[in-house]
Amino acid sequence: MDVHRLTVDEARRIVVRAALLDAYRPGDVVEVAEQLGYVKIDPTAVIVPCEHTVLWSRIGEAYEPGHLTKAVETDRMLFEFDGAFRPMSLLPAMLPGMRENPLRASAEEWLAANTRFRREVLARLRAEGPLLGTKIPDTAEVRVAPDGWYGANQTPIMLELLARKGEIAIVGREGRHRRWDLAERVYPCDLPELARDDAEEALERRSLQTAGLARPNHHWSGVGKNTGDGAVVEGSRMRFRVDPEAIAALDDDPGGRVAFLNPYDSLLFDRRRLEEVFGFTYVLEQFKPKSQRRYGYFAHPILIGNRFAGMLDAELDRENDVLRVNAIHELMRWDEEEHDMVRAEIDELAQWLGVAAAGV
Repeated sequence: MDVHRLTVDEARRIVVRAALLDAYRPGDVVEVAEQLGYVKIDPTAVIVPCEHTVLWSRIGEAYEPGHLTKAVETDRMLFEFDGAFRPMSLLPAMLPGMRENPLRASAEEWLAANTRFRREVLARLRAEGPLLGTKIPDTAEVRVAPDGWYGANQTPIMLELLARKGEIAIVGREGRHRRWDLAERVYPCDLPELARDDAEEALERRSLQTAGLARPNHHWSGVGKNTGDGAVVEGSRMRFRVDPEAIAALDDDPGGRVAFLNPYDSLLFDRRRLEEVFGFTYVLEQFKPKSQRRYGYFAHPILIGNRFAGMLDAELDRENDVLRVNAIHELMRWDEEEHDMVRAEIDELAQWLGVAAAGV
């Protein structure tokens, strides 16, 4: 098939629409997760944690954090895996890789050296689960030294590795603490069984649907070189893969809106795609010294229509019930209507948080 030749505007509209950031707002958290493929979990709460910002930026004022909890713990339409909430519809395609993929050699060696510990964790969950990780004793025979992710307690390491192998799963949370159980009691028992090749192909198709337009064989995309159709974008020498359904829907344009993106929003992960398609160079300044920050510790990129037009430096002050806007940085000059749209979105964010906006 011929390669699709996309204008910059077409490419941007495809990406924005795939990210659920056009004028159409999805109805619930499951619809968002189904399209995005996952909703990242991150505790950094300058405004609110990532998972809630991602969902609010799509659904708007109708979203409540309890909706996410219900979808995961009661309805079981979503499940938590590897630092994200994912749609249960993806699990059949993920399971072959979870069961068959070896871990890193060092992790496999650690598991082999801790066979008794592994058996004890599984036995305790079978007898008493679901359990918070803090309720599962550390009886490791071989220990891993503390690092930036884990402390001296070996139980969280064992739980993470067993989850990656599909033996246990997260059934819910108490605050930021996870409750664990055997996977057979968390995941549906009637899931279709996919062969490994079919599962990988299904995951690549879903990844392209999620991205709309993606760089093939890139870590963040999960898209293979033969997934979907080929595409080039006006002004770029890069080769992309494009979702055929996104091409077919180009004429159905609902228009754009203003959106504030959490710095860990999946739309921002492929920095090179941001530069090639949107002309936007994004740098997260969270880990920079204060003196080197230009836009703020955890500034949220501002999308206006299909342009990254600014950065919002704001923080939630719960003690004073205020959404404090420290700065609004314009990456390009805004007209009066765009100023009004951004202010209105800040007001909506503050109302959703149940506080007043200050500093706008």
